Amino acid sequence: MAQMPGADVDARPDPAVTCHVGVYRLGDGSWVDVAPLVDKGLRWRRLDGSTARMTRDAEGRWVSTLGWTNRIEGPQPQLGACGQGRIRFEGQSGDRMTLDVRDTTFIGQGGARLHGRLILPPGDGPVPIMIEVHGSEGSSALDFNAFQRFAPASGVGVFVYAKRGSGGSEGHYTQDFHILAEDAAAAVVEARRLAGARAGRVGLHGASQGGWVAPLAADRTPVDFVIIGFGLAYGVLSEDSDQVVLNLEAKGWGGDVLEKARQITDVTGAFVASHGAVGFEGLEAVRARYRAEPWFADIKGEFTGLLLNAPNEQIIAMASQLENGPSWDYDPLPVLSSLDAPMLWIQAEDDIGAPPAATRRRLIDLSAKGRPITLLEYPDTDHGIVRFETAHDGSRTSLGYAPGYFEAVLDWARTGRLDGAYGDGRILARAVSTSAPSGRFVPAGLYHQCVPLEPSLHLGALIRRPCGADLLKMVQQQWETTDPELASRLYVGDGETDLQRQDARLKEALIRRVQGMDVTALTRAWLAQNQRPVRAGLLGAG
Repeated sequence: MAQMPGADVDARPDPAVTCHVGVYRLGDGSWVDVAPLVDKGLRWRRLDGSTARMTRDAEGRWVSTLGWTNRIEGPQPQLGACGQGRIRFEGQSGDRMTLDVRDTTFIGQGGARLHGRLILPPGDGPVPIMIEVHGSEGSSALDFNAFQRFAPASGVGVFVYAKRGSGGSEGHYTQDFHILAEDAAAAVVEARRLAGARAGRVGLHGASQGGWVAPLAADRTPVDFVIIGFGLAYGVLSEDSDQVVLNLEAKGWGGDVLEKARQITDVTGAFVASHGAVGFEGLEAVRARYRAEPWFADIKGEFTGLLLNAPNEQIIAMASQLENGPSWDYDPLPVLSSLDAPMLWIQAEDDIGAPPAATRRRLIDLSAKGRPITLLEYPDTDHGIVRFETAHDGSRTSLGYAPGYFEAVLDWARTGRLDGAYGDGRILARAVSTSAPSGRFVPAGLYHQCVPLEPSLHLGALIRRPCGADLLKMVQQQWETTDPELASRLYVGDGETDLQRQDARLKEALIRRVQGMDVTALTRAWLAQNQRPVRAGLLGAG
């Protein structure tokens, strides 16, 4: 556990340099994003994944150190004076872009008021929008999320918000996936509202811990896509156990040691999952049994290393902070097995923070079974999809992001497809589009009331929503028995995508009219009003 949950909720940018934060358009049309850091200085990023930390030297010039190293290497951009909004990068001049920024406050889970921001590219037309879902960090995305600038510079809108308990948002900081998913789902609704007619494809983008939260949020509200970066398709306890094993393997320890390590992680996992209710007996037993072993000091993991080495009194003192930790017993498989929103998963092949092997197997299996999952994996990268160098002691230093990573994220938001090459990323699984009937039918009226923007949501997912459950009762009582032939004529196929173009005013009018109405009658009225024949393939056509 790199830090206690929520330890960084008070993190703020360096006020001496925030006047330079922004995305700058260079003369050749490309961009450079300049982001704040928690400590002193700035960080620039480019679409090709290159990045460096920027600090001032004694003469006041900006010095860039490659990636996360301390080496003065690569481009050395220079910024203008505060307020100028100018940059000089590799012989090109650039100006800070003016984006369409709309600040807001919206209501999250339990009534918490959360601060959010919608950032759109310049213009008036519809654009795709990514809702950024936090990882485990407590710091505010309003300050530190870089996608909020360079994605709009690339034509993709972004909605960011301060996690509950940070950045001025109400509520108590937590890593409870279910609470955070409710917040993220509320952010989707708010982003659509703020964007209005400019909202095109709207989806969720979650990284690391956000890889658990984003699919849960997509299960609660309709979205057009989900993007997961360096996340996991299994639970938190397995993450810790896999980290421990991976660390020991890297130190050269063999199978007999790994088996003993699994016994230890079973004990530490039970301790955190019970929030300490099982007591310290198990921890003290494995400490006593293995502390003298030469490999014991090499045990790290998400939390196991901390629990083994911290005195019980310290663990008790940390209990209130540990309560803010993640949903230890959560298994993402049921959600991933039922989601119909197209999902892009991007993994780092050599990720020691989120070991990818089990996730790779699970995602390939789900994709092969027809789930809309595409898996892109980058070789020689670590957590964050970053390239790295390895020191003699095995420690890693990041050099920059994998070329193609940012483009893959942006393309999926734009189109829901990956076309061509994305650096040296390898597609290990690809979603297969099919229009074959699934045997599940959604009445047109029901479909339009609850999920007008979701092109592939089936009845099984729909009935989990309150509006869907209410209307389903009407359907069961009136629709299936009175006109079963209508069901086959109004079949909603997996390939239907025209719902995205349905006019918002029509949807609102239908919602107002549905109360107390027969769904069959409402369906027929809508088809007649819009001069649509009652036949397959035209349901929801724009």
